[in-house]
Amino acid sequence: MVKPNARLLFIPLDERPCNYQFPYLLAQGTDLEMERPPLEWMGQKKIPGDTNRLWAWLEERAAAADGAIIAMDTLLYGGIVPSRLHDMTSEQVRDRVNRLRRLKQLYPQLTLYAFQLIMRCPQYSLADEEPDYYADWGREIFRKGFIEHRRELGLATSEEQLELTDINERLPAEVLRDYLDRRRVNLEANEMTLELAAEGIIDFMIIPQDDSAPYGYTAKDQQRLRRRISELGLDLNVYMYPGADEVGCTLLARWVNQTNKTVPLVYPRLSALQGAFVVPLFEDRYFYETLKYQIMAAGGLIASSASEADLILLANTPGDTMAEASSQQHPMTGYDVHRNVVELVEYGAHMLQYAGKIIAVADVGYANGADLKLLRLLKQKRLLFKLAGYAGWNTSSNTLGTVIAQSMLYTRYGPTAEHLDFLALRYAEDACYCAVVRTVMNNGVVEQMGFNKFMLDGQRGSVTAVIRGRLEQALEDYVNGPEGCVKITDCYMPWNRTFEVGLTVRHDAEERG
Repeated sequence: MVKPNARLLFIPLDERPCNYQFPYLLAQGTDLEMERPPLEWMGQKKIPGDTNRLWAWLEERAAAADGAIIAMDTLLYGGIVPSRLHDMTSEQVRDRVNRLRRLKQLYPQLTLYAFQLIMRCPQYSLADEEPDYYADWGREIFRKGFIEHRRELGLATSEEQLELTDINERLPAEVLRDYLDRRRVNLEANEMTLELAAEGIIDFMIIPQDDSAPYGYTAKDQQRLRRRISELGLDLNVYMYPGADEVGCTLLARWVNQTNKTVPLVYPRLSALQGAFVVPLFEDRYFYETLKYQIMAAGGLIASSASEADLILLANTPGDTMAEASSQQHPMTGYDVHRNVVELVEYGAHMLQYAGKIIAVADVGYANGADLKLLRLLKQKRLLFKLAGYAGWNTSSNTLGTVIAQSMLYTRYGPTAEHLDFLALRYAEDACYCAVVRTVMNNGVVEQMGFNKFMLDGQRGSVTAVIRGRLEQALEDYVNGPEGCVKITDCYMPWNRTFEVGLTVRHDAEERG
């Protein structure tokens, strides 16, 4: 068992709530003590975190810790966005990687879990999270890598060849050189970290795929690292699959399961026959293949039947093709015809009430937000606050990793107050913000206020005040009821844009008249 007051150090991927807060909040309902660096050291979007302080913090606390979950991109570059902007050399990166080797040599009792992204290559021209030149040349950089990769494989069409010629004539050499030099350094850093895993310095590692296009610079880097993983015999110790911002939660669940020598068996029940074969937006493989990795990464395995399972995961998948949550007011035919959400909810309610099973919901019907039809059914069946876990945010993998981690912890620690508060947070954020309020704000409200979705009037400005008011109304409409309600105690916009919201909420169990 996890010894009382076991200490787990945590270096988040960045300062956003999904990375800095979610794993920490989940740990509060357990018997371990999670420590993280002060928020002000974590940087701010394109401003890197203070890596000197972060390293010193980790090294000072390692002697008294039992384990650590480490975002390598934070220790190396100062965060996920700075990993795409830095000007470090391979030698500088190696010096930092070697500090982790020395740390483990000094404190061999420290169980080290790490994760490290492969630098992404967005398909669009936007500099919000990329170098400034990506606003002008992002699409061309992506297409150049995409077509060159296809040409190497003998797949490029004549039209693509002509497009590549045009891009080569227009794309500034200095822009391409800056981009490719940084990719090279980052890929070498990935390989250096794999060496740590091969030496046993890192006990377990995830390389999440933040960008999963089938061709291009990122796809080629992924292939190279897969080969290296196999060459080093690390297939059982290093996983690579779609995801990113959920990995801190995943590794927390794994640490608890591994320390307690438990392997939760998870039985997935899907809302659609073809749901297993849907390729989610922003990912590169069938949903079910990623689901296997997400469960294994958290320390569990897929059960062959509901009867042997420790946990039943209700997966609300699309019927055929995944759409954005913002489009669900006018859903595609497949959402109504090729899946059965009613049966999924009825099954979950039956197994909870009559079979005594632990039930969680992975709401992956849409990308970037919850399925409001599912939420309505869960509320009608009074299941919202009886679940072991719920998530429905961003990508399918972001959702899976979050809900699997929460529900695995639930199998051990039960319905703590912290668990109910985290459920409340998911309903406020994934459902009411991502699927309701953000859609309205992006469809004209922000512009009417004189701003745009990438540039608001600060973390706690007038836009935030409007968002909070609309969120409170959405919670009344979709969540609050006799079994409890969600109270917002803080609301802010972490990156001064509408894409993500920062919330502090609590579950109020007091029945309403």
